[in-house]
Order: sequence, then C-alpha cells, then structure tokens
Amino acid sequence: MPVPSRIMQPTARRSFLALTGSGAVAVGASLSGCQVNPFGPTSDAQALRTFLWNFETLDPAFTTGILEAEYVVHIFSGLTALNDKLEVVPDLAEKWSVSQDGRVYTFTIRKNARFHDGRPVTATDVKFSIERAADPRLASPVALTYLGDIEGFASRLSGQTAEVSGVRVKDDSTIEIALDEPRVYFLAKLTYPVSYVVDRQNVATGPDWWLQPNGTGPFKVARLRPGDTLSLVRHEGYYGTKPALTGVEYLAVAPVEAYEANEIDIAVVDLADIERVTDKSDPLNRELRVRTDLDIQYLAMSVTAKPFDDPKVRQAFNHALDRDRIATVTLKRTVIKADGILPPGLPGKSDRTRGLDFDVSRARQLISESSYRDTQNFPEISLTVMGTRTAPPPEINAIVATYRQSLGVDVRVRQLNRDDFIAAAQKDRDRPQLCMTGWIADYADPQNFLDILFHSKSRENVSRYANPEVDRLLERARTERDNAVRMKLYQDAEIQIIQDAPWVPMWHTKRYTLVKPWVQGYTGTSVVQPWLKSISLKGRPELVGATPTASRRA
Repeated sequence: MPVPSRIMQPTARRSFLALTGSGAVAVGASLSGCQVNPFGPTSDAQALRTFLWNFETLDPAFTTGILEAEYVVHIFSGLTALNDKLEVVPDLAEKWSVSQDGRVYTFTIRKNARFHDGRPVTATDVKFSIERAADPRLASPVALTYLGDIEGFASRLSGQTAEVSGVRVKDDSTIEIALDEPRVYFLAKLTYPVSYVVDRQNVATGPDWWLQPNGTGPFKVARLRPGDTLSLVRHEGYYGTKPALTGVEYLAVAPVEAYEANEIDIAVVDLADIERVTDKSDPLNRELRVRTDLDIQYLAMSVTAKPFDDPKVRQAFNHALDRDRIATVTLKRTVIKADGILPPGLPGKSDRTRGLDFDVSRARQLISESSYRDTQNFPEISLTVMGTRTAPPPEINAIVATYRQSLGVDVRVRQLNRDDFIAAAQKDRDRPQLCMTGWIADYADPQNFLDILFHSKSRENVSRYANPEVDRLLERARTERDNAVRMKLYQDAEIQIIQDAPWVPMWHTKRYTLVKPWVQGYTGTSVVQPWLKSISLKGRPELVGATPTASRRA
C-alpha cells in the first residue's frame, strides 16, 4: 500500500502518503465533534496509551495507506490474515479448500464470528462486502487492485453487471469465490482491508457510518474525535484469541515529549530526536526498538513526460543522485539505501540484483548520449511532493542540491495536499514529471511490489511505465505454481525494470520506536497487521493524564 516517505514521526506528522514531513492533514468540518459508540469507554488503568496518526476514514474500502490501515485492521477483519511470520492464516474463515485448477476457493465462516453488536457473520455479509467494494458508485480507489482477480469483479466495477458473478453464497457459513485465472497469491490479497467484512445495516446509516463502525475485529470504537482522540475497547465477543488489553487510547500529542512525561506507552521517534535516542548514554536508548520496514521510498519519473521519455535521461537521474550521503548525513541513518526495488527480507529478493549506483561521470555521459544531448535542452523540471510545509523537508532539499551539483539541473519543488497529489498521480495527462512517494508491503510476496507497481495496466503504476517483456514475465508469474520458477520470473522482471529506470529507488525505512518496559509482547511488525492483539501490560505505574494542546498536537 502507499506509504508516506520517511514515515516515522508525528511532530511533523503526515497522513497517508503525506510525503516528507508535511504537517498534519486536517479532517473536514463534517467530521468535527466527538462520536461515541454505545460500546462504552476504555479503562485508563488497563488500556495502552499511544499517539494518534491522523487519518481520514475508517472505511475498509477506502483504506489506501498505512495511517488508516493501522486502525482498520484492529476494528475490522476479513477471511484471511497475516500472522507474525507474515504467513497467510485463517481469520473470519476457519478453513478453505481450493479446486484442482486453482480457480475456485471455498471458505467456511467461523460459527462464532460476531459483529461488535453481537450479530453473527454470515456468507451473505462477505458477499455484500465484496460487492460493495465493486460498486461503481462507491468508487473505491483500491478495489480493482486487490479484488480484480475475482471473476466478474471488473464487470461490476465498470457498471456492466449488477453483481460479482464469481462470489456465490452456498449457505450461511459457506462462500465460494471463483477467479478469472489461478492466482497463487490470492489468499494473501484477501488480507488487504478492502476485502474486510462490513455490516450492511451499519453502512446504510449514511456516508459517515465509519464514525461508529460495527466491525468484526479484536477491538471496537468507543470514542472518536477525528484529529484529536480515538478510543478502542476490547471486543469481548471476538472469535479469535481475546486480546489481553482492555482498550487502547490514541492521543494527539507530540510522541517523544509525551513518552518522556509518562503520558503514553509507545512513541515513534522523530528525526530531530534520533541522535539522542541512539546515544547509548541516554536513558531512552534502553527502551528503543529498531526495525526495517518491508517498504521502498522512490522518485517516480513519468516516462511519457519530457525529459523522462528518454531512458538514458532516467538512468542519468539514477546515477546522479548520492543516495548514500542523503541516507547517512541528511537522514541520520534512519533509512537504508535501496539496491533495487524489493526490500531486504522479502521473498524473491536477490543479491544479484543491483541498482544504478552514484556515478556522476556516467550520468553526464548518458545525458550526452540521450536525445536531449545537454541538460540545457531540458524543459523545466518539477519534483512533486505531498505536503503543506512552508519549506520542503531536508531530504528533498538534498535531492534538489545534488541534481544541481551533479547535472547542473535546477529542480523546482511543488507541494500538493493529499487529495490534489493523489488526483495528479492518477491522471493520464498533466501527471507529475517527477514525484516522491513510497510503498509498504501488504503481504510478503514480490507480486505486491513488481506487478502492482510496474505492470502497464496497473492503477498503481505512477510512472506509466510499460515494457511488454516485463508484462509477460509478470503475467507468467501470476499463474506459475512452482515457487522457485515464480521467484526467478520476478527477479528477471526486477532486473529489467531497474535498467529501464522508471524510478530512482531511494531507501527502505528504519522505524525507531520507544516502548515502555511494562509493555509486553511488542515485536514491531514490518507490515500493517493487528499487532495490538499480542500486547499486554505488566507492572505499569499510573500514567499522567495526557491533555492534547495546540502546541503539542501530533
């Protein structure tokens, strides 16, 4: 799923995709005020306290990035889920079977699965949720990407049919889903929120139904004040292992400051505090956890926009950028330079895959060999980022300075708010020449990166990159059942993509998190999953009451 660049810290908090340190995105006035669910408030004495990511919806069909997903995966659930090892495991479905040809999946719904209001979950609820995601009037931006393999889904999404033909209710606890072609990663795709089950009656209450959601997940919403507070309580009727936590309080505070004041239990560290918390002499260092996300931050070059319509120019922009220096000096080692596209630790990642490294001489030679011959013949180049800051963040300034020094190219920075950025990235005309964005794994499979981000027909292909040979490799991998052969297909595709250079792969994020010693079970997952189910509190002293103020809001 799309991810903010350098997603770390809410003193310069970004909403989903809100790139490179922009301020918090305000939630619309229509969502103002406190929404209270009838499920009751949390108990402060037993609830985890942490900081609030700003989000714009809790509707699974509109969960387009990790900021929304952080909450949605705890409030809702789907047929399948990922465990701590990133393996696909049963969730609302207690089991499934697959036809011999790999096209038809038959799921059995757990008999003890309940919505938060106690109503049983049935196969009809699953069908309704998938067909709602396919409703063209809803216009879910992620439905086709994750559910488009289902037979008849695309036809329903385009308005050609009234239902999704591949989704068939056999009885209250059995649902059959047929695919247009076999897809070995289909069960993994079902872990994405757009496939989660929603309550028809809840949705029918109006467009803001998600302010009081009736989900099926391990936690339910007790109190929601968008941009200020989100309070979750344990779902006592949860079908899985009941969480140890009785609730979770998300507070709009400056995380590290509130953490040091014992107002919250977990805090993500801002770039400004990295040197302090990594200093072994600082007391906070003993409570620091560090992990590397399964993500990629990148500069996307529109291959249809001048001068990036010439592959030699794109290769030159790769060679001209000193990513090591930016990662080490500007970003203080909070990121790892990307060698290729797939992140370390993802299946299919190969040591033989290397990116186009920093080489100014080679960059200048490529420019001279290109159809433009000289950078003086370039049109004006603008780098589009998401944000509303008065000045671009330091890594963007470093990128601009490096291109000026290496190539003599002046890159203008253009900041757009979230909605305008997304709209611009989806346009076929007037799309950004160059933009900074990112992606984090939805599931541990190279298809989630290479096919979704580079196939010529993919909605998420921001560069509008198209190579028939790469498409062929990716399409073969979709149906290949031999895992070793499938991984080799992806590796070959990645090598070709790197050479075609529609991106400048930048870095993978290192997440720095402070965790109080009384928080048990925290492991820090590299993808978005309901990690709160594993958390318990042991021996926590009474916390100070955190009061968000204008000066301390995330």
